[in-house]
Parts: sequence; structure tokens; C-alpha cells
Amino acid sequence: MKIGVVGAGVMGTGVAQCFAAAGHDVVVADRDPGALAAGPDRVRAGLRLAALLGGARPPAGVAGRIRWTGRLGDLGGSGFVVECAAERLPVKESLFGELDRVCPAGTVLASCTSAVPIGRLATATARADRVIGTHFMNPAPLKDTVEVVRAAATGDDTLRTTTDLLTAIGKRAIVVADGPGFVANRVLMATINEAIATVGDGIADAVTVDRVFENCFGHAMGPLRTADLIGLDVILDTLVVLLECTGNPMYRPCPLLAELVGAGRLGRKTGHGLHAYPAG
Repeated sequence: MKIGVVGAGVMGTGVAQCFAAAGHDVVVADRDPGALAAGPDRVRAGLRLAALLGGARPPAGVAGRIRWTGRLGDLGGSGFVVECAAERLPVKESLFGELDRVCPAGTVLASCTSAVPIGRLATATARADRVIGTHFMNPAPLKDTVEVVRAAATGDDTLRTTTDLLTAIGKRAIVVADGPGFVANRVLMATINEAIATVGDGIADAVTVDRVFENCFGHAMGPLRTADLIGLDVILDTLVVLLECTGNPMYRPCPLLAELVGAGRLGRKTGHGLHAYPAG
């Protein structure tokens, strides 16, 4: 099956790598020339990381199975499309409307959104039964589980197609019902936001906060290193979506988070977030 991916950022290229490594031809579309130009390098870096941490050389020809384009219309021949655009409601709703127009009626439109209700995206299309959430975790090639979100209108065939496809590329699907943030980010984003606020209030520094979660609760990675891995800009955008969709004040981004993002301290990808990361 030909796979379409919208977005040549970290998540989009990671998702493209997952499908290409399993033998699928992939088309990645992004209207940002800078992101598009950086896409092949992101994939090559992802393949090196997979070889380093996965202990096995990735299959040959992975990068060659990925095509890059600035035109959304080039996804028209895809049987399955994964949207990995910025976590902003108007952007995603507009993209789903466009994908609905350029893709055949049978194409499944999946979103890798962190928090936007899938049912809301489905209303931008005329195929609500063919819309589903596929919340890949970052970094997508190294995480073996995907949170699959079934909206009220998602059809049985769409769910089966999605879970079968994920199984075939070596991912475990955990199916949940629809709602802002689903399971993972409904809980995680509130935790990260409060953990950052704890640092901002001077109760503990970032290292200490993470040590409490890692040593007391056995978490493999504390909430602040997790935030740095995801990207503090993504955390901020996700909290804004959750606040808008739920009205719950616990999702209001804390001042320190906004300050760090404003200063360009976004986490691992910039070398400095709540923690500092050595070059390379």
C-alpha cells in the first residue's frame, strides 16, 4: 500500500521511516520548503539512531522508498494518509478538508495529533467513517506502541485496516475512545505542566523533579526529560489545544513553559530545554 504523510518535521519523518522500513512506498508532503529540504537528513539521522539503539542495521533502500513533495495533491494515490502537521486546530482542520478533496473515497485519513479530538477533524471531511487517530510516540521508529483513537463515526473496516497495517510494520496498537488528549496526553500533559510549574515555583530543580519520578515511581524517564524529548513547543501547543477543547484550567500553560519556548529553549532539538544536552 502506498502511504502518504503530511509534515516533514521530526514526527512526520519518523512515521515515514517506519512505513518505508516495512517496505511501503511513502510520499511526504510539506509546504514549508525548509522542512522539506531537511526531511531526507532527518530520515538518515533516524536510520543511524535506529541502528545504534536497535542493534540491527535497518533494511536496505529505506530512504529511497520515500518521496518528498511540496504539493498535497501528490498524496492522491495513497491508500492510507497520516497527518503529522503542527498541533494547531485550524491547521489540522484545513488539512483534513484538503485531504478529503484530493484522496480517493476509500483512503483512510489518520491523524498523529497529540490532543485534537478525532471526531472534530472528521467533521472537516465527507468520510467520517474513514477518519481515525494514530498517535505515534516520539521517536516513532523506536517506539513499538501506537495509541489508536476511534471516534464515534470511525468504521469497523477503518479500525481493522489501521490496526492490521500497524501490526504489519511492527507496532502494537492500543485502541482508545475519542476525547481531548485521549489517554496519553490527557494525563501526561497535565503532569508535565505541573512538573514545570514546580521548577518555576522553586520547589526543586529539573534534575530533582525527574529523579523523584524515576527513583520513587520507577519511571524510565522523568516528566521533564520527557518534555524535552517531545519538544517544549509541542508541549505548549498541545496544552493550548487541551485548554480550548476542555476548558479545564489545569491545562493552562504555566509561565515557565511559555518563557522557555519564547527563548527558543525547546528541548533536545535545540540542545537546551529544562535540561541541557551536549552537541551530538
